[in-house]
Amino acid sequence: MRHFFKISLFILAISGCKNERTRPSQTTTLKETPIIHAKGFKIFKADEYKKIEVTSPWPGSTEVFTYILIERGAKEPENIKYDALIEVPVQKLVVTSTTHIPALELLEVENTLVGFPGCEYISSVKTRKNIDSGKVKELGINESINTEVLLELQPDMVIGFSIDSHNKTYETIKSSGIPVVYNGDWVEETPLGKAEWIKFFAPFFNKEKEADSIFSVIEKEYTNAKRIAEKATYKPTVLSGAMYKDIWYLPAGESWVAQFLNHANANYLWKDTKGTGSLSLSFESVFEKAQNANFWIGTSQFTSYEELDNISLHYRKFKAYNDKKLYTFSLTKGETGGLLYYELSPSRPDVVLKDIIHIIHPGLLPDHEPFFFKPLN
Repeated sequence: MRHFFKISLFILAISGCKNERTRPSQTTTLKETPIIHAKGFKIFKADEYKKIEVTSPWPGSTEVFTYILIERGAKEPENIKYDALIEVPVQKLVVTSTTHIPALELLEVENTLVGFPGCEYISSVKTRKNIDSGKVKELGINESINTEVLLELQPDMVIGFSIDSHNKTYETIKSSGIPVVYNGDWVEETPLGKAEWIKFFAPFFNKEKEADSIFSVIEKEYTNAKRIAEKATYKPTVLSGAMYKDIWYLPAGESWVAQFLNHANANYLWKDTKGTGSLSLSFESVFEKAQNANFWIGTSQFTSYEELDNISLHYRKFKAYNDKKLYTFSLTKGETGGLLYYELSPSRPDVVLKDIIHIIHPGLLPDHEPFFFKPLN
């Protein structure tokens, strides 16, 4: 944990019913903020307000959600259509995914968080302290948020995520006058694309400059690590995933995980497959292709060789198993047992990439201390 937050401190140190209300015509010049890697949102700025468009709130969405941000006490801009109008800086906030937490902490606005559905799943240290001290209220489960408690909190807005536009809970929240803003960071398909969503959070707190600085360092660290990996003359073969019942689930060739392996200069054996999700294969097909793989990176929930043996002794047939070249992110846990990889890695792809490079090319990053990926017990 200390290793991750040393890095975070270093970064900080250098750093659906639509509201169709309109008012009389007004000419406003909007300047678009450069977003380099993320594809799911856009930011525009005018003298009187900011506009955020979320273009990919969920996979396959054809809807674009527009959010207008104005300074507290300012007049509503004219001739604007929007889904929510929010006064900034936001002082009381509810978010609904653990992947939202690191952005708040990096921007140093975690104290604005007043409620979360499933507090036990949050592992980030600063927010964990706020939960334990009663500053963050439990809101139940994300699929059925306790709206009674939420309405008592009266947050300035709720940052939500959804698999489609049919979310009765969010409609209830919106009908009470509390803005709901969709976040689609989980839809992004590239490591840096996910991380760049810190720029989405920043305008709600007038922290754009800080977000630019933070992301700039993450991008630089990631790019530099990728360049270092390209120097490797040896490209080891890699297997990933594990069996659940009789099916072996592993990353598809265009997935987020596969991109990490590719950028680490690994020969991921399913790199040429299509899709950004998971592949579902038989044990026999995986064994035929990967029995001699040099490394097995990402063993799902398994944290020890004994756990693997208890599920299936067939795992022992793999060369990587016998060479003790198995690595997992499931050993890096928060105080309440949550896996830090799921919460923190989308915001810190540079650390994930360095972990993998350190494992498969140990001579290239000898001083790196792995944070997410560790050898199985």
